[in-house]
Amino acid sequence: MAAETELASQDEGGTRSRIRDAAVRRFGRDGFGAGLRAIGADAGVTAGLIIHHFGSKDGLRRACDEHVLELLRSAKEEAVTDGSTASMMARMAEVEEFAPIVRYLLRSFQGGGELAAAMAEHMIADAETYLAVGEAAGVIRPSRAPSARTRYLAYQNIGSMLVWFTLHPDDGDDARFAASLRAYVETIAFPAVELFTQGLFSDRSMLDDYLMYVPDPPSGDDSV
Repeated sequence: MAAETELASQDEGGTRSRIRDAAVRRFGRDGFGAGLRAIGADAGVTAGLIIHHFGSKDGLRRACDEHVLELLRSAKEEAVTDGSTASMMARMAEVEEFAPIVRYLLRSFQGGGELAAAMAEHMIADAETYLAVGEAAGVIRPSRAPSARTRYLAYQNIGSMLVWFTLHPDDGDDARFAASLRAYVETIAFPAVELFTQGLFSDRSMLDDYLMYVPDPPSGDDSV
């Protein structure tokens, strides 16, 4: 009896994951107006079973948000703590695997509203955590204003993706979106790596002048 209960629990978890993953793909492709029947067809279940597992369409979206954020958090933390060229190249080689996640995030931000704002704030909070992990690992330089730096990097990243995919629409084609994602990564990879590793300005005079100008500058070590 205990074994049967465990197997049933595992099956329930597998069905829930299958529905969630199908919803991430469908919401990313068609937007959040996509119906439960379409998601159910993708997952091989009924709309009623989706309600059984998630309570409502909003509950399903919350589960999708949490899943996407967790995948993103895990990938980013690995990237900032490893810092090796081999690891970076491996992630670039597998970039298409992240297409459903990226597409879902884009749909969230394009939709706007409270859910998009909440998604952005969760991403920023997660990013501040894994950047701190990167600092502790000696891979990332410390900042006088870590929260502000994190928010700037998040806005920069989200904004560049929104511009790219607006200018390169996929028209609902999964393969076309994946190809566009690879093109985006290959376009920004070198300038991003160069900027993050070498910096942009030849000296820090602009920072020093700015710190003298602002009335309440962030504190920090002069070596930052």
